[in-house]
Amino acid sequence: MNGIKHRAIIEGLLFVSGEEGMTIKKLGDLLEIHQKEVEEIVQEMIEEYQQEHRGITMMNDNGTLHLTTKPEHASYYRQLLETQGSTRLSQASLETLAIIAYQQPITRIEIDDIRGVKSDHAARTLVNRGLIEEKGRKDAIGRPILYGTTKDFLIYFGLSSIEDLPPLAEFIEQQDVEGEADLFFEKFTELEDEDGTDEL
Repeated sequence: MNGIKHRAIIEGLLFVSGEEGMTIKKLGDLLEIHQKEVEEIVQEMIEEYQQEHRGITMMNDNGTLHLTTKPEHASYYRQLLETQGSTRLSQASLETLAIIAYQQPITRIEIDDIRGVKSDHAARTLVNRGLIEEKGRKDAIGRPILYGTTKDFLIYFGLSSIEDLPPLAEFIEQQDVEGEADLFFEKFTELEDEDGTDEL
């Protein structure tokens, strides 16, 4: 099997894997080739996706590969998501989203503690918009749901991975998480202001 066919199979596997994505090791196991060879093929694919005529790219999210849209086309995808959702995010939803983005996985009670107000409505809104999702259950009394961001979150804000969020000061204290939300707003609130639609 030649490299061209390997690239085609990898592209198809990443496509069907969707949100879950696949690791280099898993791809190697399925193709029955060495991990080093998969890494070389993936690097070739990444370089090809960077060409202007390609509409997708490959994202590495904590060691898991995904096919996703290009950050430079984010405004068009945002328009599509806004058309489907019909309204923009409120400040409460953005603040909740920022806390989840920086602190994930995190429970709703922990979000409430950080914000000082209830966040159940904002969390439901973000789940309905596909920007956050359940990431499991916390090993604590009541087994509360843990929330984290989705691939749609990355698309909405034009990010290639969660590591592209605005950097935070080193050794930031837990009680200063609201400051993290402020950093988030500074980078992303203008994206919301472009929409001119009613708030949630």
